[in-house]
Amino acid sequence: MTEEVILQVKDLQTYFTVDEGVVKAVDGVSFDLHKGETLGIVGESGSGKSVTNLSIINLIQNPPGRIVGGEVDFHGKDLLKMPPDEIRHIRGNKISMIFQDPMTSLNPYLRVSTQMVETITLHQKLDKKAAKEKAIEMLKLAGIPAPEKRIDQYPHQFSGGMRQRVMIAMALSCNPEILIADEPTSALDVTIQAQILELIQDLTKKLGTAVILITHSLGVVAGTCNTLCVMYAGRIVERGRTDDIFAEPKHPYTQGLIRSVPRMDRENADRLYSIQGQPPNVIDLPDCCPFYPRCDKAMDICRKKYPTPIKSENDRAVSCWLYSEER
Repeated sequence: MTEEVILQVKDLQTYFTVDEGVVKAVDGVSFDLHKGETLGIVGESGSGKSVTNLSIINLIQNPPGRIVGGEVDFHGKDLLKMPPDEIRHIRGNKISMIFQDPMTSLNPYLRVSTQMVETITLHQKLDKKAAKEKAIEMLKLAGIPAPEKRIDQYPHQFSGGMRQRVMIAMALSCNPEILIADEPTSALDVTIQAQILELIQDLTKKLGTAVILITHSLGVVAGTCNTLCVMYAGRIVERGRTDDIFAEPKHPYTQGLIRSVPRMDRENADRLYSIQGQPPNVIDLPDCCPFYPRCDKAMDICRKKYPTPIKSENDRAVSCWLYSEER
């Protein structure tokens, strides 16, 4: 990882208008991504992780979704203000994404070669023969045996783990500067998960690619990420170096997530901890701390106003009234 910042997300806001009201799926998210860094985003389902990253590459369906505010600065240009033709040149080329479900991300009616060659010819300006050679090379790097034969097969002829390898090969085929991996191991068994994560690490290190890793698993984050963002109800409640957050989690939600992880180094462990209650309904959410109904440290001010992020050394930030002098 270097000090060079290649992506700055500033106060990103993405809302969905539904019959019941306005869903503030992403409500003021900010973070920096450095060259060669792996940044993890964790949180419960519905916290806004995927919508944040779909917003970065302008893939929010409108209607019902709409990016209502913020900036996504990539090499001095705001991706949110780019015309469709220009953002299409960046999407899949400079910024690639591995989508959540490898079973449905590939078109079942098209051969793998057709889907990979299309991406490479579009962004790399190669002819079909050269593009297919590049695709075979990427499949080989992704650990697919006999790539010269497998490339002309259909997705249903691949296992789940192999499909995910195809997705990784396709995402990295244009040597992107940023790879967004949205739950890349969610549908795979534990052994294959480890192989896929190791593959992403190895390939991105070779190519110098920065990674945004979206996951539910704190174990995955601990082993792969330099920096960690913890999301809750559309906002980042804690941000910092992964080692610092695991050593000393500050936000009560982060503390609860870490306590929920099974410990294999303890004998006769107590009942596995779980955070009480349910995630909030983010439709027309009031301007207060949304975690207070589930927090055993909640104060009166938590019910009235959302806390300003408190920043400290090592680019650490936490949004909690426990650390604010305003209270």
